[in-house]
Amino acid sequence: MEQLNRIEIRGNVGFVSIFNVGDTRVAHFSVATNFAYKGRNGEPVIETTWHNVTAWEGNKGIQSLDIIQKGFPVFVSGRLRTQKYIGEDGNEKTSFEIIANTMEAVEANVSPQM
Repeated sequence: MEQLNRIEIRGNVGFVSIFNVGDTRVAHFSVATNFAYKGRNGEPVIETTWHNVTAWEGNKGIQSLDIIQKGFPVFVSGRLRTQKYIGEDGNEKTSFEIIANTMEAVEANVSPQM
């Protein structure tokens, strides 16, 4: 059986940090995605989730990191990586990170549907 670890998100870029690792640029950034639904009283509710993403420039699906700017809409496809660690409070925590395989700018006028 072939195994699969793939995630695709489309949202707006938040925090951005781009730095060099040798001759390659690497970006750590966040992407906000929204899920819209109607609440118990029929009022619209928008639930925002922040995703941590790492992208390596020069990947076959990532020619340039220049599209990663705060507020810009992007489409990211990659694999999900989880890591467990002990937090400052002494409790075990889990972090989730998307390792990007492809990334592209998208139209800014996409809004969640209810």
